[in-house]
Amino acid sequence: MNRFVKRVGDRVAAVVLLVLLSPLLAVIALWILIDGGRPTVLAQERAGKDGVTLRMLKFRTMVQNALELAPQVTDDPFGVVENDPRVTRPGRFLRRTGLDELPQLWNVLRGQMSLVGPRPDLVEQAANYTEQDRRRLTVVPGITGWSQVSGRESIGWPERIEQDLWYIDHWSLGLDLKIIVRTFAELGRSGEQPVEDTMNIERREKAESR
Repeated sequence: MNRFVKRVGDRVAAVVLLVLLSPLLAVIALWILIDGGRPTVLAQERAGKDGVTLRMLKFRTMVQNALELAPQVTDDPFGVVENDPRVTRPGRFLRRTGLDELPQLWNVLRGQMSLVGPRPDLVEQAANYTEQDRRRLTVVPGITGWSQVSGRESIGWPERIEQDLWYIDHWSLGLDLKIIVRTFAELGRSGEQPVEDTMNIERREKAESR
């Protein structure tokens, strides 16, 4: 019953928020368009529940050729870079406030994502999961999650995995509500120091050498 309440609550909340926030969504899209052109929204292939690929929506926060510039900026193919020069002026604001994630309400409405759950990783990243890591894929991914309110980019990959698995093992509607409240408390905070995920680098190099 609690799982059913979560699914229904997610979709009702997504509809309400999409309607209420539609003017804000339009303003953000216009700002990105004026600053750097199209696209204003990106659709990234992510690993959803049971590993099924979903196209997760986000407002574009980087320059159009960000992927081509990545090797000049970091060795971590999936990490967040401190003071990343590829991030646009609107992008810095959107990331700091979390507004870049708002288009994912459409993914929630479609049942591909939840308001709360482990963040969906890139398909390429999920391909390097261990059997233990793959437990993250047993639930619907979320816009926010336990690891997002417990360190976000300032903690390494192994710890994020542990936190997501802890969430799965201790899930309740009350825990989801706690995470949502803490997510709002985290919005706008700065000073977080992203860490380089050496595990992701090692896994990528190992996969490429096969």
